[in-house]
Amino acid sequence: MARRIAVAVVWCLVAADLLLVVWILLTSLRGSPDILRQAFGLPSPPRLDNYTRAVEDGGFGPAAVNSVVVAAVSSVAAVAIAAPCAYALARRRSRTSSALTMAFAMGLGVPGQVLVVPLFVGLAQANLTDSLLGLALVYIGLAMPFTVFMLTGFFAGIPGVLEEAAVLDGAGPLRTFAQVVLPVARGGLITAFLLQFISSWNETLFAMVLTHSQDRITLPVALSEFVAAAQINGMDYGTMFAGVCIILAPMIALFSWMGTRIIQGMTVGIGK
Repeated sequence: MARRIAVAVVWCLVAADLLLVVWILLTSLRGSPDILRQAFGLPSPPRLDNYTRAVEDGGFGPAAVNSVVVAAVSSVAAVAIAAPCAYALARRRSRTSSALTMAFAMGLGVPGQVLVVPLFVGLAQANLTDSLLGLALVYIGLAMPFTVFMLTGFFAGIPGVLEEAAVLDGAGPLRTFAQVVLPVARGGLITAFLLQFISSWNETLFAMVLTHSQDRITLPVALSEFVAAAQINGMDYGTMFAGVCIILAPMIALFSWMGTRIIQGMTVGIGK
């Protein structure tokens, strides 16, 4: 009985989320007077020009390119740096490795708000504020605790006999890691990449603090600036919801395509 109730609650939450997404999509195709007159309704006719204004006037086009660049670069770099570190921690069983693993785990509990000021000061001294490179470096650093902690579980679950067989075949440590371990842990690497990409795509706080030029802002910042300007000049709800759809569309497509792999990867990582 309890299981049926839990399943029913989950499906109710799923239905509510789907209805919310559908409502946002329909609202993005309506004009502001129509939205103010009736919050829930069908577009008649659909206002595709909302998306045109969002890209041209709201600056969502260049911001989308910046978001893709920052998210992709930071995700690839984070996985490339975290993978060797996680492998070493998984295979080297010592007090030092245990302490380092605990340090990465403790890093998961550090709130990002306490890092804003020191990161801004450090990037300012390196002339990396208002820079996509500086923002990507911040995202890479923020991703390290979770990415290393998760990949450590994947590497710990790889049978050691595979590495022993590679050593017997004459492979060195680097060749064993690159040609044996990484292909076996491909599922974990993909999961880590996707989770970091999603996190970077949706991140707002550091993007707002570290970037301000219109040609360097990301999508969440572009949306927040559009809303702030609209509060002064008059809110264009249709265009605002079109901007929200531009932000949501890649994430919805990503979860629809790779959602099962993400869930399986996280489950395997935790299980190990």
